[in-house]
Amino acid sequence: MREKQAVKPDQVRADESPWSLENRLMRLLWEFSWAVFCVWTPKPLNQWRLFWLRVFGATIHGTPFVHQRARISIPWNLTMHDKALLGDRANANTLGEIEIGARAIVAQETYLSSGSHDFDVPALPLVVAKITIGEDAFVGARTFVMPGISIGKRALIGACSVVTHDIEDNVVAAGNPCRVLRPRSPWPGAA
Repeated sequence: MREKQAVKPDQVRADESPWSLENRLMRLLWEFSWAVFCVWTPKPLNQWRLFWLRVFGATIHGTPFVHQRARISIPWNLTMHDKALLGDRANANTLGEIEIGARAIVAQETYLSSGSHDFDVPALPLVVAKITIGEDAFVGARTFVMPGISIGKRALIGACSVVTHDIEDNVVAAGNPCRVLRPRSPWPGAA
């Protein structure tokens, strides 16, 4: 697991926002733009949704798919690679960076949370850490992924899991907390 970084020093007051006014205004503009220009769009208009993600600073490689009902809190912290998928009602809580590898699938209603709080400090300052989903990984429906987690290439995470530690490449994992169950079978014809 990656080290979490505080957004503000430990001396931050509990009533103080870790976000600048400019950041909050950009996020408000983003939410308005997504609601007006993207939420109503049918699946074939994926390129239109990718256009708006790029306008707001998301890093898009190739042609990933973002469902019209996916929620992305801060698009400039999102990186998606070719043929990656962010499913129906999936939440990319991009307070920190989230990277979804090529051909990786983040299924419906999954929650990727790259931010949390430092519970050892009375002011509970926000801490962020990058989430990485490896190439060809599958994150099952309603899974919750904690900040700083790396899910390996071809890893398969079962539905409704809570991922609290890194998951290695080529395994099947599930549960709360998520644990490795077995190696993932090779694909037919794979070397």
